[in-house]
Amino acid sequence: MRLLITLLLAAITGFAQEGTAVRPATWKAIKFPPLKQIQIPKVEETTLPNGMKIYLLENHELPLVSGLALVRTGNLFDPKDKVGLASVTGNAMRAGGTTSKSGDEIDEQLENIAASVESRIGEGYGTISFSTLKNRQDEVLAVFHDVITQPAFRQDKLDLIKTQLKSGIARRNDDAKGIAQREFSDLLFGRDTPYGREVEYETLNNISRSDVVAFYERYYFPANIILAIQGDFDSTAMKSSLEKLFASWTGQKPPVPPFPKVANTPKPGVYFASKTDVTQTNFMIGSMGGLLNDKDYPALEVMADILGGGFRSRLFQKVRTQLGYAYDISADWGAGFDSPGLFEIAGSTKSKTTTEAIQAAEKEVRKIRTEMVSAEELETARQTVANSFVFNFDTPAKTLNRLVTYRFYGYPDNFIFDYQRAIEKVTQADILRVAKQYVDPDKLVIVAVGNAKEFGAPLSALGRPVTDLDISIPEPKAAAPANDAASLAKGEVLLARMLRALGGKDKLSAVQDAEWKQEMQVAPSAGGLKASQVVMWARPASYRQENVLPFGKIISYAGPDGGWLSTPQGVLPLQEMQKQQIDLEIFRNWFLLPGAAKPSSTKDQALTLSDGKLTVTYLLGKDGLPLQANYQLSGMEIEEKFSDWRETNGVQLPYKVSLTQNGKPYLEQTVQSVKLNGGLKAEELAKRP
Repeated sequence: MRLLITLLLAAITGFAQEGTAVRPATWKAIKFPPLKQIQIPKVEETTLPNGMKIYLLENHELPLVSGLALVRTGNLFDPKDKVGLASVTGNAMRAGGTTSKSGDEIDEQLENIAASVESRIGEGYGTISFSTLKNRQDEVLAVFHDVITQPAFRQDKLDLIKTQLKSGIARRNDDAKGIAQREFSDLLFGRDTPYGREVEYETLNNISRSDVVAFYERYYFPANIILAIQGDFDSTAMKSSLEKLFASWTGQKPPVPPFPKVANTPKPGVYFASKTDVTQTNFMIGSMGGLLNDKDYPALEVMADILGGGFRSRLFQKVRTQLGYAYDISADWGAGFDSPGLFEIAGSTKSKTTTEAIQAAEKEVRKIRTEMVSAEELETARQTVANSFVFNFDTPAKTLNRLVTYRFYGYPDNFIFDYQRAIEKVTQADILRVAKQYVDPDKLVIVAVGNAKEFGAPLSALGRPVTDLDISIPEPKAAAPANDAASLAKGEVLLARMLRALGGKDKLSAVQDAEWKQEMQVAPSAGGLKASQVVMWARPASYRQENVLPFGKIISYAGPDGGWLSTPQGVLPLQEMQKQQIDLEIFRNWFLLPGAAKPSSTKDQALTLSDGKLTVTYLLGKDGLPLQANYQLSGMEIEEKFSDWRETNGVQLPYKVSLTQNGKPYLEQTVQSVKLNGGLKAEELAKRP
């Protein structure tokens, strides 16, 4: 045994010594073998009798089959007043189910067999994809077929999808980086163009089921689809299966028109969006990019990598490492297949160094236009770009999808290899030439999102005009309250009737402050959360709400001196959505109803109150008390039903409220106690925790 151990130790020692003998002195001496050439596998191509193009790639490594259908459509075809139509259609194709099965039934079927079928529509294409085990191929292909050819677009799922999109709109100003990216893109492409329009509450409200069906029927037909399938199958047998599966789908439509051209001429300058709840500034600097098949794209991509492609890039070394202005900063020359991308420098810096960080980034842009890059910078960037490109082809599925994408956009089959050769040929002189030709510092668009009160030097120190951006979220247009003499007179009568039922105008006006303690139960479909709540109000418009939730306490306050939100993570200024909600709470305050808004009525027992900005419609019962209230909040249709009315200090108040959002149950609220004229002061409500 001792001899065996001795021999093993000797072998290990010898191996270590041998390894030490060949170890390079520095990391720079490490030699890497050249990249392997991209191998394009044999792909079977065919066109079905109905005109659908099929690409098949056998891959027998694993018993899996997956597919991707590309459809020539996109949100660039959205009507101006119905932005979001393509997105709703793409999501509803799968979520809305088919004529034979609901979306929920398809969910259950696919989950039970570890398979998936998904659909969506992006800017310039639609996709329907599937993945499955080999032995479930026929079953999943049948679902895939039905989703493409027989979507049902059930109304309840359309409503749910629109609600989810509205939730995204309500939160779109929460993230400063997201604001910067959105505003930068919209400014360069043009806000009133298909490339720069945003989905809004109003445009979603304009979308009907008939719009969705019409959009689908215009763009989803066999000749407008390319289907790529890869996995463990026999190509001949798969082709035969697809021919039978899609034999009855023969609808034809006129060819899809080209997408609109990008024609905006961006106005250079500095654009600022105020966001006071942040301690750092997110910024974007750049201009229009180009297309992937532009002759200078390879050189521009290498240039952008030298400028801001990673830890060794110029921007990173200067702005972060040397100056310490930014935690992250990068540059990218964006290019699209058939529409231009954007040249972007993106970064973030502490508020105090906002202007200095932008100035430092601009200086590096000017430098790369006037001085030749080093041979080492060039070689490192060329290798980085070439190496990253290979990862588009590191699996059979990626290779097939990439090839089909090239076909989809009309790129030649040899584009892959021409691009690789072009990267290898980029020279130092090319970098200087394209930087001078395509990047003009005087035409850059600069977007900054942050808290200007915390800036060291003002943005005007950049020497360019500064334009303030309005990032407020437009509320949908509510139906204008009727203002003819008859409806106004009827509204006055109904308001007087409701005020009498509530206790009378004098008693309501005599309430100077109020405190409600209540319990809330969120519907299971909306999360099933339980919470307790204390609401405090003092005239004229000081409002405080304290919510005790399973994960901690959240307090919101709004008053004449502003507003704030306290969470377990700290105190922040009120977001726009939260302020809108509190404004509505104050507007609907029972004690402010006398003389607070203009009444009108066009339907029996329906009283509409409006101050020009906010509108609430009450449906009155026989006794004059409100049965329900309807209004809009963050693009959602809200309905509150009131019950369990009780007298408190001579005033009638509801002790139970049931709330729905877009027709779906959302919240049950039960009042535990109400205290009126308890001496609450506005300054007490404003006190921070």
